[in-house]
Amino acid sequence: MSHHRNPRALLTPAMHGVLERMARAGQVPLHALTPAQARAAYEVNAGVLDLPPTKLARVESFSVPARDGVDLAVRLYAPNDEVLPVLVYLHGGGFTLGSVATHDSLCRHLSHLAHCAVLSVAYRLAPEHRFPVAFNDAWDVVSWVAQSGADKRLDPHRIAVGGDSAGGTLAAACALQARHTGLPLRLQLLFYPGCCAHHDTASHHNFGHGFVLEAAHIDYFFNLYIPNTTDREDWRFAPLMADDVDGVAPAWFGLAECDPLVDEGLQYADKLRAAGVTVELELYHGVTHEFIKMGRAIPEAKRAHQDAARALKHAFE
Repeated sequence: MSHHRNPRALLTPAMHGVLERMARAGQVPLHALTPAQARAAYEVNAGVLDLPPTKLARVESFSVPARDGVDLAVRLYAPNDEVLPVLVYLHGGGFTLGSVATHDSLCRHLSHLAHCAVLSVAYRLAPEHRFPVAFNDAWDVVSWVAQSGADKRLDPHRIAVGGDSAGGTLAAACALQARHTGLPLRLQLLFYPGCCAHHDTASHHNFGHGFVLEAAHIDYFFNLYIPNTTDREDWRFAPLMADDVDGVAPAWFGLAECDPLVDEGLQYADKLRAAGVTVELELYHGVTHEFIKMGRAIPEAKRAHQDAARALKHAFE
């Protein structure tokens, strides 16, 4: 994205209003809190602007075993009791925050709109569990769906991976791992994913202060999850660092124009296209990181839900 002299002029009136209300609330920034405090604050605030949850015929919580024997909590959403294609969904939160609960409404809406199952994953968080634990957990659940998902009426031949922010990073990395192992995925559904090893693009400079996701937040999350900077060159953390992306699953990107991560999302989409991967990209103008969970105030959130559901339906056909 090109440098803009006054980035705030790009914001929609509704997005500008949300940012003003956030500033007036005067809450302690997440990066000034301990991880436990930051998680609690995020849990409280995550649903404030989110759409009301959609009722579904089937909502089931259970666990899936990780490679080290730990039981990972998951929540399954489905519009009916039929055998359905499934989106394995990985929540955002900088690998440090977020939960199945914070993304409950979003997963319900995607299940309803796309008429598919959504399996939301409570992967383990930093700093208690550092890189690559979150990736390993995500991949272990994808593998479980392929091997055992039929027991929960999930179609093992129609699997997609998706996520927002750090969850988008994990989804993109899972798509790369699926290519490595020969598991055919139908789609990677990526809401403003983190893709690069270092936050040094123009959009990080333009939107790193005052646009929801602050530069200080990114430093905080990175240092908790992956403190060894040389590890950040690993494609499981930075998909842009993958040597090649030939043959990975088709991708749908939903990017926010006023987001520090927008440039790396565009770069990864370009990398996939250059390798012959089918890519659909929606750039939602005038909105910030986290906008997909602001449907009560930001019209673009509802549109992004519809666009993502349309991509899922098409991929599962």
